[in-house]
This record gives sequence, C-alpha cells and structure tokens, in this order.
Amino acid sequence: MAVGFRTRIFAASLAVAAAALALATVIIAWELRREERAFIEQRLRDQTRLIAELLSSGATTGADLEGEADRLAELLQARVTLIAADGRVAGDSTLDGADLAAMENHSTRPEVQQARTGEVAVVERYSTTVDADLLYAAVRATHPEIAYVRVALPLTAVAEQVRRVGVNALLAFALAAPVAVALAWLSSWLLSRRLEEIAAVARRYNTGDLAKPAYDFGDDELGTVARVLDASVQELARRLEELSRDRARMEAILSGMVEGVLVLDREGRVQSVNRAAQAMLHVDEAAIGRPYLETIRHPDISAQLTTALAGGQAEPRELPLARDGRRTFMARAAPVGGASGGAVLVLHDITDLRRADQIRRDFVANVSHELRTPLTAIRGYVEALADAHDGAESAETRGFVEVIARQTARMERLVADLLRLARLDARQETIDVAPCDVGQICAAVRTDLAPAIDARRQRVTISVDDAARTVPADAAKLHDIVRNLVENAVNYSPEAAEIHLEAARRNGAVDIVVSDSGPGIPPSDLTRVFERFYRVDRSRARPGGTGLGLAIVRHLVELHGGRVRAENRPEGGARFTVTLPG
Repeated sequence: MAVGFRTRIFAASLAVAAAALALATVIIAWELRREERAFIEQRLRDQTRLIAELLSSGATTGADLEGEADRLAELLQARVTLIAADGRVAGDSTLDGADLAAMENHSTRPEVQQARTGEVAVVERYSTTVDADLLYAAVRATHPEIAYVRVALPLTAVAEQVRRVGVNALLAFALAAPVAVALAWLSSWLLSRRLEEIAAVARRYNTGDLAKPAYDFGDDELGTVARVLDASVQELARRLEELSRDRARMEAILSGMVEGVLVLDREGRVQSVNRAAQAMLHVDEAAIGRPYLETIRHPDISAQLTTALAGGQAEPRELPLARDGRRTFMARAAPVGGASGGAVLVLHDITDLRRADQIRRDFVANVSHELRTPLTAIRGYVEALADAHDGAESAETRGFVEVIARQTARMERLVADLLRLARLDARQETIDVAPCDVGQICAAVRTDLAPAIDARRQRVTISVDDAARTVPADAAKLHDIVRNLVENAVNYSPEAAEIHLEAARRNGAVDIVVSDSGPGIPPSDLTRVFERFYRVDRSRARPGGTGLGLAIVRHLVELHGGRVRAENRPEGGARFTVTLPG
C-alpha cells in the first residue's frame, strides 16, 4: 500500500522532532548527572571540612572520638572515619571496639595521602572494610589526636540520586513527546494542505483551464517554486493560444488553396495534408501520422520528398497524377529549416496552362504549315514575273516586284522559324551528337554571312583555343546556333564594326562567345531577350528579322544540355555566351 505524502511528511517531522528531543534529553540528563555528581562531591567536601573544624574547636578525645564519629555519621547519613597522624583509625561509624582496633592502618589510603597536601581529597574506590564501592572525601584536621577526617558515601546512594535525575529526564521526555507529535502532525497538515491547494491548481491546468488562480502561494521557498511554475504555465498557455490561432489560420489558408500542400515531419510522417492535396494524391485524413512511403504511391513525388528530407533541393517536375494522364501537375518539394525539420510538398495543377500552351503550339504549327503553300506559290509567280519582263515595264513596276519578292522571302523565313520552334517545343527534333570542329563551323558561318558582312563593311574575327576546338554536338544545329548569334551581331552592330567570335574551354565545358559593338542591352531586358518575338525596344526593330532567332538558339542549346546567357560588355556592345558540355 502506497504511503501518502502527508504521512511521509508527518513521519519525517516526527522523526526529526523525536531525534531532537531524544538528543536534548540525553544531553540534559548527562549534564544533570554530571552536576549531581559534582554536587555530591562538593557536599562531601563541605561535610569533611565542617567535621574537621568541629573537631578542632572541641575537646573530644579517647573513647569519645568513637562516639563522635557515630553521632556525625548519623547526622550526615554517611560513613565518618577519624584517622590519627600515624594512620591508626581512632573512630569509625561502621565499627566499634575490637573491630575498630583490628582495622588496617589508613596511612596508605589514596585519600589520606592526597589530604596531606592540605586540600580536600575526593577518591572513588572499593572499601575492603565494608565490602562496597565508596566515594571518599578526606581533609587534614588540627586536633591533638586526629590528623585526618574522612567522610565516605556509598556509590549506591550516589547512583540512586543520579538515577532520580535520569528518571526525571525521561519523564520530561515522555511529557514532551506528545507535544512533539502534535506539532509534527500540525506542520505536516499545514504543508500537505498547501501542497493539495497547489496540486488542485495543477489538476485544473491539466483539464485545460489555464485561468490564473487567485490562490496565494505564500512567501517561503515552496511559494516561490509554485509561483515560478505557475508563471511558466501561464507563459505556456499564452504560447499555446498563439500556436492555436496560427494553426487555425494556417488550416484556413491551406483549406482555401487550390494548390495541394503536404507537410512531413523530420521522420517522414505526414503532419498535414489539405483538401486539394487529398484529391490530387488520392489520400484522406487517415494518412496523417503515417510514413509518406505508405500513403504516396507516386515514385517521382516520393523521390522528391526523400531528397527534401535529406536537406537537398529537389528540382520541380511536371507529373501526370491521374490514371488517364489527362491532368498535369507541377510538384515542388523543399526542406523545412529549424529544429523541427521535415519537408513540404506543393502541387500546382497546370493542366489548363499546358492545354492552352498545346493549343497555341498546334495553332502556330498549323498556321505556319498552311502558310507555306501560298507563300511558295507567291514566290514562284514573283520569280516568273521578274524573269519574264522584257524591259518594257516601268521602273516602278520592277520596284513593286522586288518588294513583293523581299517580303515573301521574309514571310517564308518567319514561317520556317515558327515551324522549327513548334517542333522544338514538341520535342520532335533529335540531335545526332558527334565530335565537331568549332573552328570550321565558325568559318562556315562567316562564309555564309559574308554578303551581309561585306555590305556593312564589318569584320568578323575568329579565335578558337586548341583545347576547345572539338566539342560533342550536332554539327547542323551548332551551325544554326552560331549563325543566329553572328547574324544578330551583324544586324545590331554599326557599319565598319568588328565582331568577335571566340571559343575556350572552362571548367570542363566549352564556351562559344559572340561579341558585338552595338548599343548593348538594357539590364532589365537581359533576362527576356531569348523570348520569342521579344524586342528590346521598338526603335531597334530591324526589317528582315523574325524576332525568333534567339528563342531558337536557347532551345537548341538546351537540347544539347547546355545554357546560353546575355550580358553587356564593359567597353560597349552585347556579348552572348553559349556553354556546351565538353
């Protein structure tokens, strides 16, 4: 059976009180016994001196000494012995007549020998005369026949007096014990009552009622501890209330989101999943608290979450989550920082966006394809008109025919670029990777664009490092990349300008750099120059350009697994850098 706290406090208080009382009783009893013994010894000394003084002032001699010893012993309730200077016993209250004469010489007795110094001697020893332990006191006397007076008290009498002191001490202990018990019970009751009141407050806190109590915990150490704990609970209640509000706000936000959100803890267990994510991943609220590998059946999403839980950055991926594949989602997983850890998965439904994009691509491809036939016919008839003239028509007519021919060629280039972008968007173009000579491709591009370069009196310099002379790529597509960039530089550089075409190997990749001497690109437009039909500004729109060349360059570079970037040169002009894996 478990012992209650109040019982333990009472037992401890009682034990402490009893130990203290017992110790006090022992100390007091010992001190009283010591004082009683000292009092008895002092009384013997006083009695001995008194007898010696009485004998010195009286005229008691001979046989009267024996009677005097008996009379004094009766008065003092002690043994009185009168000893001559030679050690002969002249009188003793315990012996008479022949027995007195037969007594041993007392000159060798310890008390007699000590009394010769003039002081009162007190000795405790065994007496062969009376066969008992006695306490002796002896002193010198100034009497004609008596040299020493000795008074003896049996130790049994001394012990009896000391015993009475011990009995009285025990009686005091017995009388004080109930008081100690009552005080121990009272103190334990008061302490347990305070603890019960504190425990009642704690139980109320445990039920969820965190209102601050009006109870005064007191000013002692127990009250201090209770106040500190109460302040901690109140602070915890405040924080829990804030967390509850934040959680309710977060759940409201997540519930209203069209994006799916799934939250994992550091051990990979599902902590939260909103309604959108439940519909996308085909899970329910029963998934909360379970490992994500048991609830999410999509391997790509599981791989993203595994990477995020390990602290890595997972790349966003487009995933078909529906069984029929008609819906497309963008999945992004990211690690959660801080001590809690974990990961967050966000799912965006991009089905409508991808459908609209596909419609746009199909429209561009279909329109471009449909435009090729009439454009081809127009170009054929224009060429026939140009070849069939006999010089009879006017110069104005010839100018009209040339304009028609020039604009037809431009429309054909635009349609061709649109069709190529459509194929690139649809990933219908493949690459045939083989070692390519970068120097030869650069030289071929310069030869192809020689008429335009010469017409503007420009100069194209080629610088190819030996380490970058060969790169694995599709030669035709690499030629298209370099041609588009050089053509762009020719169109935007002023007459008699110099265009630099360089190739170098850096960090295991090959960089192909085309630098022009044009007006440069505003910093706000550097990230948009590779968008289709994007112009830096209207004033730079040039006749003959389709506005799709840089977009085609970006697609072709990405098809090779590389990247392209644009920047401004410190000395003026723009610089385009194509980085291909080497």
